[in-house]
Amino acid sequence: MRPAAFITGITGMVVVVGLLMAGEARLGGGTAGEETASAEETATAAADSAPDAGEDATMSDDRAEMIAGSTEPAVPPSPAPGDGVTSKPADLPQQAETAAGQTASPAAKKATELARPMVDNAGMLSFGERRLQLASIVPTPVDRICGPAARQWPCGMMAKTALRLLLRNRSVSCDLETVEWKETVTTACRLGTEDLGAWLAENGWAEAAVGSPLTAAAEKARQAGKGLYGEDPRRH
Repeated sequence: MRPAAFITGITGMVVVVGLLMAGEARLGGGTAGEETASAEETATAAADSAPDAGEDATMSDDRAEMIAGSTEPAVPPSPAPGDGVTSKPADLPQQAETAAGQTASPAAKKATELARPMVDNAGMLSFGERRLQLASIVPTPVDRICGPAARQWPCGMMAKTALRLLLRNRSVSCDLETVEWKETVTTACRLGTEDLGAWLAENGWAEAAVGSPLTAAAEKARQAGKGLYGEDPRRH
């Protein structure tokens, strides 16, 4: 083999190997640069997101809400009307019942103070032109007479006097829908905590109305000979 040809072949191989090594070094350097740039960007982003050293350790509600919203999974939106979702069957009757109750409920009565009532009889009060009958009892007429023929006494007038002495021109509290009633209204009234109708029934100065919750109290007073069922108190 000729020496010139041999030298030419060796030189060519050296050139090829040099080109291959140069290309590999160039490719490796680009990758390393990219990795370095990526690391720098990551570090920069982390530094930007971290709080400054001088920033208060506490966090505002708005910021906390933003962070929680970005980390928590999104909640599916509530279905809008018309999306095929209907109310539970149990909900509809309840709503209808509530609406019906509001419509059908009468005006609520409230305790109203009425000043200086006049006593018409044991069971009937008057406030100017307005009259009020105490609930659960039968008013005792002023002209009622009690006792046997030989010992009759004006129990109606005495019953009225007993109620007048109890009230002594003081204000009473009555359950009313309005203070502007007309003619006669029937309701419960109290002097302090004392129910006037119950007081009259318990002391025998008025009879209980039919079906009244005061029936037992009135019967007890009758058996004990109180009020209308006793003797003339003027004789004692």
